[in-house]
Amino acid sequence: MRAEIAPFFHADSNTWSYVVRAPGGNAAAVIDPVLDFDAKSARTSTASAQRIIDFVRERGLDVRWLLETHAHADHLSAAHWLKTNHWPDATLAIGSGIREVQKTFRPIFNLGEHFPVDGSQFDRLFDDGDAFAIGGLEARVIAVPGHTSDSNAYLVGDALFTGDSLFMPDGGSARCDFPGGDAATLYRSIRRLFELPDATRVFVCHDYGPGGREVACETTIGEQKRANIHVRDGISEAEFVAMREARDATLAMPALILPAVQVNIRAGALPDAEDNGVRYLKLPVDRI
Repeated sequence: MRAEIAPFFHADSNTWSYVVRAPGGNAAAVIDPVLDFDAKSARTSTASAQRIIDFVRERGLDVRWLLETHAHADHLSAAHWLKTNHWPDATLAIGSGIREVQKTFRPIFNLGEHFPVDGSQFDRLFDDGDAFAIGGLEARVIAVPGHTSDSNAYLVGDALFTGDSLFMPDGGSARCDFPGGDAATLYRSIRRLFELPDATRVFVCHDYGPGGREVACETTIGEQKRANIHVRDGISEAEFVAMREARDATLAMPALILPAVQVNIRAGALPDAEDNGVRYLKLPVDRI
């Protein structure tokens, strides 16, 4: 079945979020929603999430799923805010590898033994191959570790949401130097995606408009296999690993990695307020 997809671009983080539904149906999923965050003032805003809410309301949709492709390092997730304030019956889901991400970052942020590392902040943890439905639209989870250990792609009808594993063909692939990342693992994950039919529509989580072109979000498996600058057909695992490791060594950390990760391993929830009524995010000095 051909999924109906509405993309939403968050320019500050170059992130694509999506609303997905079956043709003619009102059941919907929201994938990778963004909570606006100004690093200079540490102020949050829900303006970007409100665009999704307005779209859903105007069309009378029923959001059943809030899907995260992974615990993002470049933006704060709006999933918790959306569930708490608008769609309490929606299932907030991520890959089961989130447990490893939580175990890695709990000591980095000194969150203490009371912080659970079992993924219980989420409603559902997906394993590779798990199936679910968005109304009449069948969906399947494809684990794509390599960028992070919790990375998932979602195959929804004829559409594949790749998270950060694949970018547009002229953008290549995601970095693999975060904790739990591994370039060889990412290569193998992407080759699994390349087993899908060439006509499968591919929707990416980020686009940076290489060469000054307009940002875009949609391509196909066939185009990725033919033209992806990092991992197209004919590029070996060894070549990909050498390229990816050399490239990653030149990349700066994402501007929001420290606030984003400590929020996103909580399913997008901000830390509890302290006794003065203020919430605080931690900055581990000389640690990352």
